Amino acid sequence: MILRAYTREDSPIIAKWLRNETELYQWSADRYGFFPLLPYSIDDNYAPQLKTGRFIPLTGVDEEGNVVAHIIIRYPNENDDSSVRLGFVIVDPNIRGKGYGRELLKLTIDYIRQNLSATRVDLGVFVNNPKAAKCYESAGFKAYGEHIITTPFGDWRCVDMELYL
Repeated sequence: MILRAYTREDSPIIAKWLRNETELYQWSADRYGFFPLLPYSIDDNYAPQLKTGRFIPLTGVDEEGNVVAHIIIRYPNENDDSSVRLGFVIVDPNIRGKGYGRELLKLTIDYIRQNLSATRVDLGVFVNNPKAAKCYESAGFKAYGEHIITTPFGDWRCVDMELYL
């Protein structure tokens, strides 16, 4: 797998990977609020953030050029380049459990080391998504806090995890 810049054409592919409302909320927390996503819902959500220059969406493609994974890097604090947050982490459900998530994280961390000045990376994962949490732990992320996000399914506990570069 290689990482490349996200393009508008990736939006409908990624949207199809969210097969039910629970998966949508596990992936996006409260960022969308409707299901199913329309083909270009992801692109529409990203457009204003891209203008800031502090939001980097990336797409993972396999050897044949197929879109197989997606992730974003963003600077959570306007005047602080030392820390970035990962989000919207997803792998094509047809190939999950085969190491693509771990590879996506490795490539993303390499990208950050080579292209950004951040020394810390963090992310959030819901406790009802244990496979994702295990993937993040295997990449070296450690829990440092938690908070609650209200979803249509009730309050979900989100564990914040960090990795120092």
